[in-house]
Amino acid sequence: MEPRSRSFYVLAAFFGLFLLFLYGPTITIAILSFQGPGGGLTFPMRGTSLHWFRDLFEQQAVGDIWGSFRRSFALGLMVMVTTVVVSVMGGLAFRKRFPGSGMVFYLIITSLVIPSILISLGVGLMFSQSGMTVHWATSGFGSQLTWTLPFGLLIMFAVFNRFDKSYEEAARDLGATPWQTLRHVVLPIIAPSLIGVALFGFTLSYDEFARTLLTAGSYNTLPLEIFGMTTNVTTPVLYALGTLTTVFSLIMIGVFLALAWLGARRRARAGSDAGDGLA
Repeated sequence: MEPRSRSFYVLAAFFGLFLLFLYGPTITIAILSFQGPGGGLTFPMRGTSLHWFRDLFEQQAVGDIWGSFRRSFALGLMVMVTTVVVSVMGGLAFRKRFPGSGMVFYLIITSLVIPSILISLGVGLMFSQSGMTVHWATSGFGSQLTWTLPFGLLIMFAVFNRFDKSYEEAARDLGATPWQTLRHVVLPIIAPSLIGVALFGFTLSYDEFARTLLTAGSYNTLPLEIFGMTTNVTTPVLYALGTLTTVFSLIMIGVFLALAWLGARRRARAGSDAGDGLA
């Protein structure tokens, strides 16, 4: 076996440092969340226990942890569904050139380069000056869509640029209507990408802070609640909350990956059955 060059070890060390930089803070918080009952917010640890996780499920003197979690979860689902639907519609619309399509495209992605806090300020002012209530389910929902929709649309643009139109032509030759072609041909083929867009939409919304800061109204989402707790909570219960929210995010990612895997297996089985039928 040919020995590895020195550059391999240098790059491997650099990659290891990058992973440490990327996940080190999360791992540190996870470790500190297992402090004993007398533990503080820093090392060294004073024993190990699940005390702060149990404390998290009791009545807190400061904040509304579980209420903010429910709001973030509901908002994430709203943003996810809207992002998927609008992204698919936008991707289908941009398959053909239309007057002003270039300008519309740049307007769509412009919100990605505008500072998030300015988006939050603008949406909040628009709602308040229009006499509408600034609320996490209205103005917060709208401001988060300015963040998730461009990502979803860019994914769909890439997907449809590589989409083989012969599948649709074959469906039309067999007498399928446009809706049947979309439902039974196009959507099953792009299903993995739809799962990716849904994952983007949910996780970007669930973790979003800046675009929700001035648009959530009187009720905090979970990122806003955690930020507020950093100035009032001086126990590792804050770390326990951070650990649980990280685990929840990983579970959601795992669910979406499992859905993608199951969809791929179903399509492979369907293709195998069709091949056996032809044989």
